[in-house]
Amino acid sequence: MNETIFRFFNDFALQNEIFDTIIIFLTDKFGLLLIFGLIVFLFTHKHKEDNIRNIFVIFISALAAWFVARVVKFFYFSPRPFEVLDTANVLFEYEPGDSFPSGHATFFSALATSFYFYHKYLAWIYIIGAVLIGASRVIAGIHWPFDILVGYVLGGIIGYFAYLLFKK
Repeated sequence: MNETIFRFFNDFALQNEIFDTIIIFLTDKFGLLLIFGLIVFLFTHKHKEDNIRNIFVIFISALAAWFVARVVKFFYFSPRPFEVLDTANVLFEYEPGDSFPSGHATFFSALATSFYFYHKYLAWIYIIGAVLIGASRVIAGIHWPFDILVGYVLGGIIGYFAYLLFKK
């Protein structure tokens, strides 16, 4: 099933140059825009007394999620789709190995989840952003759908517990 879903999404790659450019942007640079936007918002938001704590919780949860994903990758080797499938469409060169779980999906899921508890409406942009980043990584041929799904779940759990841990 993982391979079937991968092939469905990955078949969109290498069909249209503009689409591929958008996918590469979502895979590689869009996350930086989300982080920059979050920092600007939190430093300029009207409740400045809470912003430093909110920034701390949101970024600690995201960094903790990324660290947990790295630990899992260290103990569980999973090849990337382009290492297993000769027919995978790969939009750019990427380092082999370390596919499970997706660090990007884990990081941005934790970031969006923890942000949700502070700014529910704006956080939906980040939730959609996390979904776009994850889907683009499958389309680009560098992650399996299961890598992304586990990253979302792991990041969501870590983001939720970070919020609970630092809740007023």
